[in-house]
Amino acid sequence: MRRHVKAALAAAFITVALAGCGTPAGTDGDLSDDWRPMAQAQQFTPKAGECHVDPEASGYLATYAPVDCTKTHLVETFHVGTFTGALAARSTPPPVESAAMRATFADCDTRAKEFVGGEWRSARLSVQVAPTSPAGWAGGSRWYRCDIFELDEVDGANGDTDRAIHRASTLRNAVGSRSPLTYGCMNEDEWGRLLPAGCTTAHQYEFVGIWTAPDRSYEDAVRDEAAIHSACRTVVARYAKVPVDANLRYRTGTTYRFPSQELWARGDRGVRCYFWSGGGTVKRSIANGGPSVLPID
Repeated sequence: MRRHVKAALAAAFITVALAGCGTPAGTDGDLSDDWRPMAQAQQFTPKAGECHVDPEASGYLATYAPVDCTKTHLVETFHVGTFTGALAARSTPPPVESAAMRATFADCDTRAKEFVGGEWRSARLSVQVAPTSPAGWAGGSRWYRCDIFELDEVDGANGDTDRAIHRASTLRNAVGSRSPLTYGCMNEDEWGRLLPAGCTTAHQYEFVGIWTAPDRSYEDAVRDEAAIHSACRTVVARYAKVPVDANLRYRTGTTYRFPSQELWARGDRGVRCYFWSGGGTVKRSIANGGPSVLPID
């Protein structure tokens, strides 16, 4: 009798215990559909209109520290694009100085002209493409930045370097507003560097425009000096409004500045062309001057 009572009590206890394990209100007992879905990972993407003190670090989320463009900075981001197609399918971001980036640089080139209000190469400016970091790429990011920056007053006219210098204002419309950054009349110093000079003061050189060089190796391009001078004479003729004929070489001398080797590797083929007086000096711009300003000599 006592054993039956104990068994009954045990059964009652188990029943009560199991009743305490029932499903909570608002659930169906299926744990697989009761978890809140995890939020989708947010990829880091820079923004156009931001400036950067350290352009090398600004491609990494951990060191991303944009500043207002009225503050001291080195580069300004004027466009953010997205890699697509075969480039986006790569396992790593394309190297900046590679053939794979030519079309991307061309996009930044076109957008830079819109941003500054004209041909950016006509001023002490340079443009670069900055892709996302390898870590960001592995995480799914496929953006690239189009950055623009100011060049040193000396090096910027001579094509020797592509070094950014500090500034504290935006470059928007820098060319369209004819800012001091734009090239004009110049003189050569004792080291062969072109330095700015007033066009109404004695000078020997004047920036006349850009010639787009053929797409070939940098070494072959810089070696073909005769072809470059011939092309730049044509640019001078358009600028000064004189005929492009057999007498053109007797009207003007020329000099030129190639893109830096780094820019060439990025895809830039724009050669800066300059009028050269041939040794004497002039005290006016040759722009639209016609044969009276550039007579046959």
